[in-house]
Amino acid sequence: MRTKLSDRCSYLDKLQNMSIRGLKKKQPKTFKVKVVTMDAEMEFSCEMKWKGKDLFDLVCRALGLRETWFFGLQYTIKGMCTWLKMDKKVLDQEIPKEDPISFRFLAKFYPEKVEEELLQEITQHLFFLQVKKQILDEEIYCSPEATVLLASYAVQAKYGDYDPNFHEPGFLANDELLPKRVLRQYQLTAEMWEEKITAWYAEHRGIARDEAEMNYLKIAQDLEMYGVNYFPIAQSKNHTDLLLGVDAKGIHIYSINNRFSPNKSFEWSAIRNISYSEKELTIKPLDKKAEVFKFFSSQLKVNKLILQLCIGNHDLFMRRRKVDSIEIQQMKAQAREEKARKKMENQRLAREKQLREEAERAKEELERRLFQLEDEARQANEALLRSQEAAELLAEKAQIAEEEAKLLAQSAAEAEQERQRLEITALKTKEEKRLMEQKMREAELIAVKLVKESDRRAKEAEHLKQDLHEAREAERKAKQKLLDVTRLNYPHVARYPHHSPADTRDVNFDKGSVKLDLKDIDLKRLSFEIERERLDYLDKSKRFEDRLKELKSEIHALKLEEKQTGLYSHWNEVLGSLDRSLGHVPSWMKTFEAVDSLDINFQRPFPAYPLNTTSSWPCTNKNQYMEPMGKSPFQTDILVASNVGTGTRKQIVKVQQHDSDVIYI
Repeated sequence: MRTKLSDRCSYLDKLQNMSIRGLKKKQPKTFKVKVVTMDAEMEFSCEMKWKGKDLFDLVCRALGLRETWFFGLQYTIKGMCTWLKMDKKVLDQEIPKEDPISFRFLAKFYPEKVEEELLQEITQHLFFLQVKKQILDEEIYCSPEATVLLASYAVQAKYGDYDPNFHEPGFLANDELLPKRVLRQYQLTAEMWEEKITAWYAEHRGIARDEAEMNYLKIAQDLEMYGVNYFPIAQSKNHTDLLLGVDAKGIHIYSINNRFSPNKSFEWSAIRNISYSEKELTIKPLDKKAEVFKFFSSQLKVNKLILQLCIGNHDLFMRRRKVDSIEIQQMKAQAREEKARKKMENQRLAREKQLREEAERAKEELERRLFQLEDEARQANEALLRSQEAAELLAEKAQIAEEEAKLLAQSAAEAEQERQRLEITALKTKEEKRLMEQKMREAELIAVKLVKESDRRAKEAEHLKQDLHEAREAERKAKQKLLDVTRLNYPHVARYPHHSPADTRDVNFDKGSVKLDLKDIDLKRLSFEIERERLDYLDKSKRFEDRLKELKSEIHALKLEEKQTGLYSHWNEVLGSLDRSLGHVPSWMKTFEAVDSLDINFQRPFPAYPLNTTSSWPCTNKNQYMEPMGKSPFQTDILVASNVGTGTRKQIVKVQQHDSDVIYI
């Protein structure tokens, strides 16, 4: 059994080795090819017998491209760009000898209307990338304003909708969006260019990538140099002074310095035949009467390339004007379905995006609300803690407040009592003020009266002074007359002036011979009246002075309470007037001071002798003369006896000087 299994295994090994050797013999030889598209690089292993179409189809299948008639494989040989021929083997063509062989997958022919002819998204995207590169490399001229707008669509196709939170300033710093010619033409910084592009970019919100690329191509297809392949030509062999341009609409002849406006154009519908012979190229119009255009190129390869481009563009031109084939119709139907599907998908995505944005906003709002609620909860907790602390403090303050309330109530009661007392005091003060004002008015009236009385007394004193002068004169005459009579009738008296009164008791005066002048009695009466008036004045002055002292004490007690009122200064004026009134001595009082000598003369009414009715006269008792009635020398008693009719009249006059001056009669 084991021998059979081992034999079978050895047999299987022999078969396997034989199959591997057979496969090695059947495997064809290959070469490596690198194909570079506008956004990718691909490497393929090609069989030695493959034609250009085999490699081209392989690349198209790899890209998923069905609109193959716009594209081709380009390579560079001896500084000249050439397209790979589809009907010849790859290795039989004049290609670069390198490993791997490099080809560029580019658009060879351009559509007349991109929106109608470009059906697949990949076709549109490859055209977009190629045209964008041609504009940036200045192979297609574009105005600065159009370049900014095209750049904004390119940014929209790359980054999607503008989001200021995500697309911060400087996000386009690494993107090449504007031709260098435009950057050199305007002295603007990169930030300023970015600001201009972003302003347009923000307005493209909601545009999908394929729409943005299509809008880019629709603007680019209106440019003068769009889709034109330029070749230098000459009408003679020795000069190159013209440019030949081939595009989707026909053949155009340009001057060497102007690629925008052709000097002459041949539409594909007006061309009957194009042929070349070595370096000479002939364009025959459809109108046989028209002139045949001939020109010369620099190389034979150039003529071949021009002819190849003319054939391809003419075929596409004629194809556009025919009924679409079934394949094209299917592709257009699929494209329409794809566009409808993408539109719906975009709408759905837009709705989802809108819902997502709304959800995000709602989420942000909820997060913000949650954060706000957390913050409010935290603040509430802190407030609760503070409230608890405040409650404790308030409890303590409440207790303190109760105690203070009690104290305040007590203070309020005391304040109420004090208020009542102050009201009573205020009433008393008002009453006292009124009384003081009344007293002040009375004092003023009294002062005015005193002043008037002083003036009156002064006038009376003047009259009394005159009367006193007359009385002195009469006294002097009476004394002289008495002396004369005495000398005539009693000569012994003159000789013996010191006789005792006993010796003279018997001496009788004759009623008719010895007479006293009545003026002496009038003089005494006048002196008595003057002294009485003086005493009355002194008494009144003393009472008034006591009254003024009382007023002063009352005013002084109210000074502090009346300081804020206007009466304070008035009190001072009143007090000053009262003091002046007290300090004013009437002139008639001065008169009494002036006539003190009269009071002294009253001590000796007769010269050296007192008159006594009970003894002899003149009296010789010296003691009786010097100290009558036991009085002091400053006091004198004057005895005057006179016989008036049958009676005797006795008058005693007492004169006291200084503060105790009093007269008794």
